[in-house]
Amino acid sequence: MWISKTGVQAQDQKLQTIANNLANANTVGFKRDRVVFEDLFYTVEQQPGAQRADNNTLAPSGVQLGNGVHMVGTQKVFSQGVLQTTGRDMDISVMGNGFLTVRQPDGTNAYTRAGQLQVDANGILINAQGLPLVPQITVPANATAITIGEDGTVSVKVADNVALQQIGQLTLTSFINPTGLLALGENLYAETPSSGTPTEGVPGTAQWGKIKQGTLEGSNVQVVEEMVDMIAAQRTYEMNTKVLSAADNMLQYLSQAAR
Repeated sequence: MWISKTGVQAQDQKLQTIANNLANANTVGFKRDRVVFEDLFYTVEQQPGAQRADNNTLAPSGVQLGNGVHMVGTQKVFSQGVLQTTGRDMDISVMGNGFLTVRQPDGTNAYTRAGQLQVDANGILINAQGLPLVPQITVPANATAITIGEDGTVSVKVADNVALQQIGQLTLTSFINPTGLLALGENLYAETPSSGTPTEGVPGTAQWGKIKQGTLEGSNVQVVEEMVDMIAAQRTYEMNTKVLSAADNMLQYLSQAAR
């Protein structure tokens, strides 16, 4: 019964992860989670290879009884999401590896794949939560158009001047283990000892992807895949509850037989 209890609990945690993935199927820059399970410790009644007293032979496999399952962790899957064309100059997406860096109110950096940029009252480029980009870029008040190149170069057209004026350079940040990033919500991630230190670079060079203006990166959640996983988790949950019911019936039979 306790083994089945761990199975029920594990499938409940998997369903929670699937529900979160489906809830964010249309969230810009969202990366799906997957659950990692592992078996619990074993009760070893006889070691494999132990000497057998009955015929002076070695036990070929021993007797090892498992004690269930538990969730060892969740992993963010940082595969590329589908690009959605918006035609808006302030919308950008990252094609390939890398994160945009923003400055949080406490002065620390956070990282995001959501490129819904805006301009605040001071002309500073900010994300959807109002956090300024790092490095900070200020758009002139008399700018009539903004252009963001694949290499992250930010240029504006001022008044009737035909030539573009470069005002800044967007950079991307990569991590050796992005799965180790801490998900903060609001499409933001934070550095952890598991993620490694951030490495900043120019888009389109080395390991960093390119910037695509006028598009947004959609969620990488595959709805059909999540639905199949949900059905499998539901069936596994049901099977574990049936084992619980069977064990309860066996105990009920024993208690009646002992009367």
